[in-house]
Amino acid sequence: MKIAMIGHKRIPGREGGIEVVVEELTTRIAESGHKVVAYNRKNKKVKKIKEYKGVKIINVTTIQKKSLDAVVYSFFASIRAAFCKYDVIHYHALGPSVFLLIPKLFRKKIVVTVHGLNYKTPKWKGLGAKFIKLGEKITAKYANEIIVLSKEQQKYFMDKYNRETVYIPNGTTLKPCLEANIIKEKYGLKKDKYTLFLSRIVPGKGIEHLIEAYKKINTDIPLIIAGETSFVDDFYNSIVEKAREDERIKFIGFVSGDELSELYSNACLFVFPSEAEGMPMCLLEALSYNTPCLVSDIPENVEVGKEYVKTFKVADVEDLKDKLERCLKEKDKLFNKNSREYIAREFNWDDVVEKTLNLYEKVKK
Repeated sequence: MKIAMIGHKRIPGREGGIEVVVEELTTRIAESGHKVVAYNRKNKKVKKIKEYKGVKIINVTTIQKKSLDAVVYSFFASIRAAFCKYDVIHYHALGPSVFLLIPKLFRKKIVVTVHGLNYKTPKWKGLGAKFIKLGEKITAKYANEIIVLSKEQQKYFMDKYNRETVYIPNGTTLKPCLEANIIKEKYGLKKDKYTLFLSRIVPGKGIEHLIEAYKKINTDIPLIIAGETSFVDDFYNSIVEKAREDERIKFIGFVSGDELSELYSNACLFVFPSEAEGMPMCLLEALSYNTPCLVSDIPENVEVGKEYVKTFKVADVEDLKDKLERCLKEKDKLFNKNSREYIAREFNWDDVVEKTLNLYEKVKK
């Protein structure tokens, strides 16, 4: 088959969960013998490439502003894809899926992965939220197949649109648990001597609630905040300012490779206070390192974490404070299950790719 991917920022890259998913899917599908084309967004700060691990890369013009980036990119990518001979065009996220109507007019077969109902997060307001909602309606009506990442999303599409969807969760790759070498040298971090938040620093991830709660607890354990921001510099600056008076809270920016693995491997607690998700890749990754996890009680976190995580009431600073204190004091008692084995069993990329390819075969008939 010949398959196109539209919706991500770029591969290779870890700018967000979508980019991780698209990179894993495209490279593995290409390795299995299919032709895969990924439509990357042009970025002056990132070197353009034409191929990555057997995946053809097409770089698409965009305008690098929050309100225009995805719109301009997905419009031009959809036009280009409409005039190519693809068996399937696979859109990722609801916003870019607004333009699936363009290749649909040319009788292309369309698959959409719903990575989350993004308009529920504070990041998207006004026209941005309306645009994403429009993408949801177009996806529900015109996509040949819809992939959802949670049972909650599956129920949502059935209840609201009477639309059948296919549940294919994200996967993750088990990597070796590493000793604290890089992070000890760079940040002075030792095993079980820090709490970790690792995600994009954007509205909706609950980072402001975590900082407020952490400032209220009595502990010498630092809170390490890893991740970058995109198009929300004012929000990022406000978060940094909020944490400025507490020396225990440290921002270390974007991390990858062995440094990322070391952070997951040695944290005494991973905290993910997000207010809305599709399927949280960072939580999958943390659990794959058998890291104790405290997460907000949104359905997507609970569905992934099951009995392997502890939860607090979403956006409730006092409950988060209480749960943080308990988890830090009673970690060995509260987290005594092997989440690594669970993740390896339930969220395997080989299974994800097989199910996705089977869906493509069904669509192209």
